[in-house]
Order: sequence, then structure tokens, then C-alpha cells
Amino acid sequence: MAYSNTQLFIGGKWRPAQSGKVLEVLNPATEEVIGTVAHAGQADLDEALAAAAAGFKAWRAIAPFERCRIMRKAAAIMRERNEEIAPLLTLEQGKTLAEAKIEAMLAGDVIEWFAEEAKRSYGRIIPARGPGIYQLAIKEPVGPVAAFTPWNFPINQVVRKLSAALAAGCSIIVKAPEETPASPAQLIRAFADAGVPDGVVNLVYGIPAEISEYLIPHPVIRKISFTGSTNVGKQLNALAGLHMKRATMELGGHAPAMVFKDADVATAAKVLVAAKYRNAGQVCISPTRMLVQDDVFKEFVDKFVEGAKAIKVGNGMDADSTMGSLANPRRVTAIEGMVQDAVSKGARLETGGHRFGNKGYFFEPTVVSDVPKTARAMNEEPFGPLALISRFSSLDEVVEEANRLPFGLASYAFTSSTKTATAIGAQVEAGMMSINAFGLALPEVPFGGMKDSGYGSEGGTEAMEAYFNTKFISQTGV
Repeated sequence: MAYSNTQLFIGGKWRPAQSGKVLEVLNPATEEVIGTVAHAGQADLDEALAAAAAGFKAWRAIAPFERCRIMRKAAAIMRERNEEIAPLLTLEQGKTLAEAKIEAMLAGDVIEWFAEEAKRSYGRIIPARGPGIYQLAIKEPVGPVAAFTPWNFPINQVVRKLSAALAAGCSIIVKAPEETPASPAQLIRAFADAGVPDGVVNLVYGIPAEISEYLIPHPVIRKISFTGSTNVGKQLNALAGLHMKRATMELGGHAPAMVFKDADVATAAKVLVAAKYRNAGQVCISPTRMLVQDDVFKEFVDKFVEGAKAIKVGNGMDADSTMGSLANPRRVTAIEGMVQDAVSKGARLETGGHRFGNKGYFFEPTVVSDVPKTARAMNEEPFGPLALISRFSSLDEVVEEANRLPFGLASYAFTSSTKTATAIGAQVEAGMMSINAFGLALPEVPFGGMKDSGYGSEGGTEAMEAYFNTKFISQTGV
């Protein structure tokens, strides 16, 4: 599938913006313009809102079994079109083609899992205190949803919100990322081709602040879901709260990865290298602060650096590339500055630390050790291929460091001690903890954070709850 210009999808129709305005889309590996995306204005948003309102009335009336059937068909279409969709994702986002194929294929799993949940929106009967009284708690779809998604996983971040909303019986307006518009558009196309009624799913692009400030307060929208930075998330959450809109917030992280002296160090290094440099480190659950016990510190650093040096950086479309480009020049500048800051404060640069090549937004897989807590990268989310390795001596010390920051999204630990694993699971303040493996982000498990990393879940049965209202009905016979 050749890269083509991306249009809006409103009321069951693909079309340009009413103003005709477009934004350019760049290939981050070559810095070349590869297409355009339609830029929605207020008139387009009004049309999308009207379509979502009408679509909600139609979709909520469709039996859950039929919703499930349509969604499963969309899942099948995504799998069938994987070889066509994945290259679009690589061209506009920069990740390797292998990673793009995984992301596009896993979308089918997410859709299918939520499709089955559509049939399980159970209520309950509550025992009454007298005869002839029925007390019912039933689940009803909350209403039209506005979803705001980022560029790092353009399909994955949309499909979770979209699938949960549709499974619950809601309609949705997706504000997808302008930097990476074609791949989420193909996801929307799969749902349309599967037979989702007109107006149930709508897709817009434009200036993020203008779209969010218009959609969130609008009376048609009853819930928002946002994935992105903590700063923007706080602003959108405040706006949602001002208008009594329910919100799910999946925000920034700064994941600690704790390696204890009794861990399998080789396995820990291998797992963490793969997790750190996936998608060039542009992952909200990426392990960032490697906290390693003194006894195995040198061994871990040596093995981690060896793994980082083995990564082949290159155009994501090249078969031998194992890490692609960063998505935009902002990330290159940010990572470069963080490395320089850490080294100036006494950290040791083990490998990498520089831009890569003369064209494209490439950066070397970078490892910095003995990083002081005062370094910017130890306090701000790097969101790039920068691994920070520091020492610790005791359990209490590493727990204190793991909990030091206001973030609380993902966390990792490696130990052969059940006692240590249990203590870490209980004491670390994070919405997700994976011990001795990378076991996060499956469709059937919760996905979300605490503290400044947001609240609510994007996975598991917990994700469905945010798209339902619970209604209580007390009925007495006459």
C-alpha cells in the first residue's frame, strides 16, 4: 500500500476538511514530505459531534452479540491487511518494520478481546429487604467519547480506546496524531469495512489544543480518554472536571528497573535492553532508571552495554535495522541535552550519546552509568534511547529511589527471592509491576498508572468500567 494523503472520517464518509486545509507528514528517517493530512476546523468538529450523537443512539441499541460479531470482523481485517498497514506505520513513525507488523497484528488481539467483553457487561440483582421488591444494578454506555492519542504507537493507542468504547456501546471521535495519521486511519477503515454503522466511529486531525478545547466541554461528549504527557494530561483533566466529564488518563512515566544481587543478571540485562530500545525508547512504560545492587553492578553494566552496542540503527524499512529513527527532531535535541547534562554532573558515558547519520532523526543507543539524582534525565522522562544505570545497597534504599519521583506507571524487578519480590510488589508505587520478565500491556491485563502517571485502565476488564454508567432500579410490585 503506497503512502497516500489522509482524510477525515466523519459520519461514515472519508473527506477533506471543509476548509481544504492540510498539514504535511514527514518521514523521520529521511526528513522528506511523504503526504498530507486533513486539518479539521470547527465546522468539521460540529459535523463529527452530530454524527457521534446519532451514531450513539444507533449503536447502543444493537445487541452486544452483534457488536461482538462486527468487532471480530474488524479484527480479522486488521490481520489480513497487516502487510499493507505496517509499512505505512514505519514510513510515518520511524520504528522498524518488524515492530510495525507486531503493532498492527496485535491490534487484532485487542479488538477481539474487547469484542468478547461486549457480551459480558453484566449487572446484578441486589437482595431486597422485603417481599415483591426487585433491586437491579445495570450497566449502560456512558455516551459519545472523545479520544486523544499520541504518535509513538499510532495504532495501539487508538485501538484500546476505540475497542473498549465500542464494546460498551459508545460512539467515539478519535483525535489521532498529525505526525502519524495514515496507520490509525487504516484501523478506522477496518471498523468501517466491518460494518460499524455510520457515525459510530469518527476520525479527525488538527491542532491538538484547539480540538481538545472544543470537544471536551461540548455537551455531546460524555467521556474523554487521553494518552500523552503529564503536563497536557493535567490540563485536559482539569477541563473535563470543569464540565463533569469522566476521564481516563494514561500519562508519562519514568520506570525504575531494580536488579538485585540474587538475580539472573544476564537475563535481566537481555530483557531490559530489548524493552529499553524498543521503538527507540519512545515508550511510556520503557525501563529508564536501572537500579542495580552493588554486588552485580559492574557485571550488569558490562552485559547491558554489550547488548546496546549490538543494536543496529537504521531506516526502519531496512530488513537489518533493529532500531529505527526517533519520531521528530525534538526528541533528538532533548536526548542530546540530557546526556550532556548527566555527564557534566559526573555520570559516566558508557556508549552512544550522539546523533547518528547526516539525515533523519537517528540517535545512538546510549548508556550512562553512576548517574546522580540531580541529573535532568533522572527527574524528567527521557522518552528516547537513553538508559540510566545507578547503584543501590539495600531494599529500603531502592524502594525509596523507585518512589522518589511523582510518576507511577510501570516498574520492573529482577530477583530470585520470593521474599524480595513480594516486598517490591507491595512497596513500589506504580500501577504496573513486572518481575523477572517483561509482562505488561496484554489486552486482558490492567494497563494504567497512579500519581502523576494518571488513573484508570486501558486494558483488562477495568478498562470497560470507565465506559459504563451504573444505574440502580428499585421496582416494587403493585
